[in-house]
Amino acid sequence: DDALKAGMGEASNTPSDAIKIKAPDIAENGAVVPVSIDAAGISNAESIALLAEGNASPLVATFNLGPGALPDVSTRIKMGKTSDVIAVVKAGGKLYSARKSVKVTIGGCGG
Repeated sequence: DDALKAGMGEASNTPSDAIKIKAPDIAENGAVVPVSIDAAGISNAESIALLAEGNASPLVATFNLGPGALPDVSTRIKMGKTSDVIAVVKAGGKLYSARKSVKVTIGGCGG
């Protein structure tokens, strides 16, 4: 909740099937886990936050979207251990979220 407040200004969110997370079910190396978020099903998306629940610092990235931008982002993240990857999309002053479990075989945060 603290990480979400830091990145998005608030923590309360509603789960949404309109957010699609593409990430491996099993990440061989937690130092480079490819993650894509597609929130095209949510209109007027303003920003996207990406969290790795098991990391010491869960807020991995925030993406601020300009007017008319497609809410579709891709990046590589570090994951210290097996946990959920959570995408939170801010649209119309509300937060929507989705999560996907990723199993990490070798931690990527020095642990």
